[in-house]
Amino acid sequence: MNVDVSSADPLAVETDLLCWMVTEESTGVSGLGEDHALAPAVRQSLGDLRGRFAKTTAVANPGGSPPRMLIAGLGPGSKITADTIRHVAGAISKRAQELGVARFAVVCPDVSGVDPGDAAGQITEGCSLALYDFDAYRSKKAEAEPDLTVVCGADVAGAVARAGAVSDGVRFARDVANMPPNECPPAGLADVARGMADEKRIKCTVLSAAQLSEGGFGGIMAVGKGSDNPPRLIVMEYGGGEGPPVALVGKAVTFDTGGISLKPGEKMDEMKFDKCGGCTVLGIMRAAAEVGLPLNIVGVIPSVENMPGGGSYRPGDIVRLYGGKTAEILNTDAEGRLILADALSYVEERFSPRCIIDFATLTGACIVALGCNVAGMVSDSDDMAASVLLSADRTAERVWRLPLDEDYMDMIKSKVADIKNLGTGRAAGTIAAAAFLKSAIKDTPWLHLDIAGTAWMQPASKKRPYNPPGATGFGVRLILDYLGRIAPGR
Repeated sequence: MNVDVSSADPLAVETDLLCWMVTEESTGVSGLGEDHALAPAVRQSLGDLRGRFAKTTAVANPGGSPPRMLIAGLGPGSKITADTIRHVAGAISKRAQELGVARFAVVCPDVSGVDPGDAAGQITEGCSLALYDFDAYRSKKAEAEPDLTVVCGADVAGAVARAGAVSDGVRFARDVANMPPNECPPAGLADVARGMADEKRIKCTVLSAAQLSEGGFGGIMAVGKGSDNPPRLIVMEYGGGEGPPVALVGKAVTFDTGGISLKPGEKMDEMKFDKCGGCTVLGIMRAAAEVGLPLNIVGVIPSVENMPGGGSYRPGDIVRLYGGKTAEILNTDAEGRLILADALSYVEERFSPRCIIDFATLTGACIVALGCNVAGMVSDSDDMAASVLLSADRTAERVWRLPLDEDYMDMIKSKVADIKNLGTGRAAGTIAAAAFLKSAIKDTPWLHLDIAGTAWMQPASKKRPYNPPGATGFGVRLILDYLGRIAPGR
């Protein structure tokens, strides 16, 4: 979808479909006076619509310009949130695609308390993400995406450009996450990362299984050895500023059978989404380079396939992790924390980052606790947690902070090794997994996001126009907002 910006009078914009957003209290639309020939028809449509949230109504303009108009409801003006405009824009874009128009224009709503730049960015994101359709493996391709014009009297070109880059990052994360496991084993994911890095001038290094074995990556090697597809460690470096980098670490199990601790067969096909943490890192890196964030960023993605082959690791094994600690294996389906522990220790030792953020579809317990619309957050830094919570409010990618103290750290102590890869029974499963990750880090501020519920659309997921079926790309918009606010000069 191509996006441009216009500051012209809405009725002067060249488009096939002109769209307004109105609240329940609206009595008219921007740029259309009472003496205009269409005013009666617009008043009738406003009365029919009554500003109902995400509902749309068409206004005929036979022989006129533009030939079609659309009005969409925002609901009560007092209840507009950071997601309202994005949601309604998504609904508008789907309707525009259904109508088969080549270009549609959306007028930024004039709503009290809503910044024009924020509104323009949300329109861009909502439209771009709603029109996403993963059709790479279908003979019949998706309908063509219409182009968008964002109409606003204020200068919003920068906000629209940034939102476009962020949306492209989300769409890229979705593309990779939606890839089937036979097309995206660890080596295939590494190839995708190299291609993106080359395109965006990001340095990319991939460690092979032999290098991982020699380097002491015991967690990654243990999980990966049950598969004929050997593991990889993907390391990307974006140099956009000065000083220590922000480190992003993403779990990428390209397919997770559970290993010897085999998962039930029902919905196992969804385990291609166990690589979504790594895909989020790819999307963030791509968008950060596109917008030129003035930060140094390192992205590290441990990638394995967890299979029950003859060489698979077993319950009862003891594995030596990269940081030197030994881990007792109680369940081979608790594999994500093993590969992440290696990657977290590595990135801290190798890059001395200012902070570390990791992303992982880590625990089903997080879905039990928080459902499919909120990610679990665990952090040893109150400042980082508070800042990410602010970004969650701004982007509507919601998170909930869970506690972590020494009592929880005690839950992963082992009698035969330093730590174990399960906690105590079913209690606090999400926090016990985070405690395992925390044990891999020495003194760098760290924040963990468990995206098991939010990484792809599930039966309990809230249906939003901009989140079609499949991977959501959750975390890309959230962390790009966070990075944009901590970058120098921002």
